[in-house]
Order: sequence, then structure tokens, then C-alpha cells
Amino acid sequence: AAVNEVLADTPATVNEDPLGDGWFIRIKLDDPAALDGLLDEAAYNALID
Repeated sequence: AAVNEVLADTPATVNEDPLGDGWFIRIKLDDPAALDGLLDEAAYNALID
């Protein structure tokens, strides 16, 4: 796992670039198939529209 240390100095990055430099943590999954049942951004947006 990794923590985005840059956010301590520039927390606004979370709002300004949430899909880029505004990440909080990075993790590595033991089984990437665990994500198969989750929605991607497009599917989530379709669900809430």
C-alpha cells in the first residue's frame, strides 16, 4: 500500500484532481477478480441518473 504524502501539504488536490493526483491510498489486491461485481464510473452514473 502507498499513501499520498502530497495531500498533507496540498489537501485541495483531492477536490481539484480526484482521478489524478488527488488519490489517498494505493492498494494491491490479492485477487483482482474481487472487483468484478463492482460498478465502474459510467455504470454508477447511469444508476444514479
